[in-house]
Amino acid sequence: MEPLKLKVSYAPFVRSKDSIESVMYNVAVALLPATLVSIYFFGWRALLVTGVSIVSSICFEWAIDKIRKKPTACLDGSALVTGQLLALNLPSGLPLWMVIMGAFVAIVIAKHLFGGLGFNIFNPALVARVFLLISFPAAMTEWYAPFSVDMQTAASPLGILKTDGLQALAGFNTLDAFYGIRPGSLGETSILALLPGAAWLLYKKYITWHIPFVFIGTTMLFTGIFYLIDPLGYASPLFHLLTGGLVLGAFFMATDMVTSPLSLRGQIIFGIGCGVLTAIIRLWGGYPEGVSFAILIMNALVPLLDRWDVSEIKAKKQPSIKAA
Repeated sequence: MEPLKLKVSYAPFVRSKDSIESVMYNVAVALLPATLVSIYFFGWRALLVTGVSIVSSICFEWAIDKIRKKPTACLDGSALVTGQLLALNLPSGLPLWMVIMGAFVAIVIAKHLFGGLGFNIFNPALVARVFLLISFPAAMTEWYAPFSVDMQTAASPLGILKTDGLQALAGFNTLDAFYGIRPGSLGETSILALLPGAAWLLYKKYITWHIPFVFIGTTMLFTGIFYLIDPLGYASPLFHLLTGGLVLGAFFMATDMVTSPLSLRGQIIFGIGCGVLTAIIRLWGGYPEGVSFAILIMNALVPLLDRWDVSEIKAKKQPSIKAA
């Protein structure tokens, strides 16, 4: 008789009719409006940065699969989504060799050094963004104004708030910020372009409302408290909602299936932590923006949150021992 062979796999064990390819390509479609609007606002440079980021990510995925002697998965959509997200987190004028370096960090270091898709602890695109921000701060904070023919640079609203104070934002237009007519990363400027994609992911049930709404709500609540205390010293919660990468991060990166908690309680704690950390960094940190740092810090706590829930479930299933 042949020995019994047991197939060992990793949690979660919930099965779905959706494949990796269908999920990833749906996420790519959800990111398409923001991608197209960024090209409309920032022109051919945005198209070039996006194309180089996507192609580089797919090529690195193919190469590392070959090196690891694994089946090639460069077209399963995961590298495409990573490339899209990385591009949406970059300024339009970033040198292309930096974009390629970011794709290398995202795919090879943040993803495959942890074991590949499903095993990475941190969101690959955010790891790449933070790496580039720390390594090349000048290039990563050189924003170009929308519709600028001569590549005119301008400060982002959060950058102005950090360096010049609230008084320098007297002419801030909330409607322009909502539409995306302001300097910033490719995907963070237009809230309007991000909402259809977020709605699509919620409709497809690839994400739930818990993380993004708790994340955004906590950030607005935290910043709103200090705005009420000192409205002349702190920006309004609406300003913090419409500027920076809060909406992009909350709906498209904090909800990453691999790096976010599995349980409802864990997701709520995760969203609260992201919101509080984002607000703290924005209000008092050295960087104008805190979304990327907040999500990565909370990514590190996800295994603990999941383990906590599993431990409680096991404890509840244990029979109680009554004293005789």
